[in-house]
Amino acid sequence: MGLKAFVEGGIASTVAGCTTHPLDLIKVRLQLQGEKHSVPVRPQPVENLRTAYAFHSHSSATAAPPATLGIQPRGGLISVGVRIVQSEGVAALFSGVSATVLRQALYSTTRMGLYDVIKHKWTDPDTGKMLLTRKVAAGLIAGGIGAAIGNPADVAMVRMQADGRLLTAQRRGYKNVFDAIARLVSQEGIASLWRGSALTVNRAMIVTASQLACYDQFKEMILGKGLMKDGLRTHVTASLAAGFAAAVASNPVDVIKTRVMNMNVEAGATPPYNGALDCAVKTLKAEGPMALYKGFVPTISRQGPFTVVLFVTLEQVRKLLKEF
Repeated sequence: MGLKAFVEGGIASTVAGCTTHPLDLIKVRLQLQGEKHSVPVRPQPVENLRTAYAFHSHSSATAAPPATLGIQPRGGLISVGVRIVQSEGVAALFSGVSATVLRQALYSTTRMGLYDVIKHKWTDPDTGKMLLTRKVAAGLIAGGIGAAIGNPADVAMVRMQADGRLLTAQRRGYKNVFDAIARLVSQEGIASLWRGSALTVNRAMIVTASQLACYDQFKEMILGKGLMKDGLRTHVTASLAAGFAAAVASNPVDVIKTRVMNMNVEAGATPPYNGALDCAVKTLKAEGPMALYKGFVPTISRQGPFTVVLFVTLEQVRKLLKEF
């Protein structure tokens, strides 16, 4: 049972991660909006500007005001997505997808497999049920261990997804996840691969506990009350509820994690943030409490489909591998 749980979880997570990657990329871009350290404030030639200024046909003739040249344009889920496509092409929506695959292979395979193993050990053999508190505890443990293992891929993914929003001359231009990791180590040290790891672990614990525990709880409740039979409708309904719970619980930590991982630390220079707490304080002071819910629409837009694809795929994979 042990190894099979990891294989099933890994397959389902990779399928879900690749399917919803564009929404995850837009979420990262939105979470970095308003950050003062993202681009320089000195005037730049219009042709070097990022998305919002580059795609207007009259931009080459009309220079933008110097005060706004270093500021990224704000927008929502659709407008940011449109700007990315218009300025970087459709393929840009899959920037960092190789990192997503590696992240799911490390992080999600571990958390899904561990959760299933712990769940089977903690389930009451007489009733075949498990208390919600134990499900949450299993999710916290599995999520924390999985995140610690997958953090390097998480850092690479954030860097690759955020790269397109930088000025052309500042873009890192990673070829793939392995190139990103190699350059991070050579330029910023091996410790950079675990930058924001405390936040990654905290977020993963919250997401896994809310996502997996809620799915099991909602599915158990639906079947127990006879509202639906065990099938696709039950799996979709339970996963939507779990996705919403995970998005609400994890978004504040996710915003801080994204900003800490994306900051560029140069030798001899003072880093933009001195850690997660410093990032949270500076974000709250500069942008207010709602800054912690930046990117919530794409977060919930991603968590819903991601969780549905994850659990529907997982249930199907389990059926296919039932005889093994």
